[in-house]
Amino acid sequence: MKRLMGNLHLITWSTEDVQTGPKTEEEKLLEPCRKGNRKAQKQLFDRLSPKMFALCLRYMGDRDEAQDVLQEGFITLFSRLDTYSGAGAFEGWARKIFVNTALMHLRKTDALKLSDDIDAARGLTSEAATPVQNLGYKELMKLVSQLPPGLRTVFNMYVVEGYSHKEIAQALEVEEATSRSKLQRARMRLQELIRKLY
Repeated sequence: MKRLMGNLHLITWSTEDVQTGPKTEEEKLLEPCRKGNRKAQKQLFDRLSPKMFALCLRYMGDRDEAQDVLQEGFITLFSRLDTYSGAGAFEGWARKIFVNTALMHLRKTDALKLSDDIDAARGLTSEAATPVQNLGYKELMKLVSQLPPGLRTVFNMYVVEGYSHKEIAQALEVEEATSRSKLQRARMRLQELIRKLY
């Protein structure tokens, strides 16, 4: 049996060789922001603040409180820019910071005390199509802002942000059943608000 020998070439590459796609405008501002460039920080603030303010307003239900949370969120974002690894979208990473900032603010004000009786909420189910499904986004968000903080928070996390009940339970330090019952109660309360309108 004849043994074949060949040259072994090791192929190496750096992360610079891997094409990850073009950087977003926000990602182009990150390095100057990390270096403390005020102009870049202002540009990043201007680009993100409309979306993040809308997120804060959904959780807080009050413009002044949402503005406070927005400011706190940007302080956290700028102080933690070094932890953004580039894996995943920067905006998604930033959204998590603002959601967590809103949740911390709600905790500080005890707005998230989930003291409703879960057993009483277990029987609250509705399988029929709801009037909520017939509303536009802006109309629905206006009604969501009228929900009590605990219901509004769970609704936003589950319906708007796409968190699972397990993730909500971990973030709010409650049982998954509590998250589910709060979501159901939020939906029922929204239906009541819609019936009053129509």
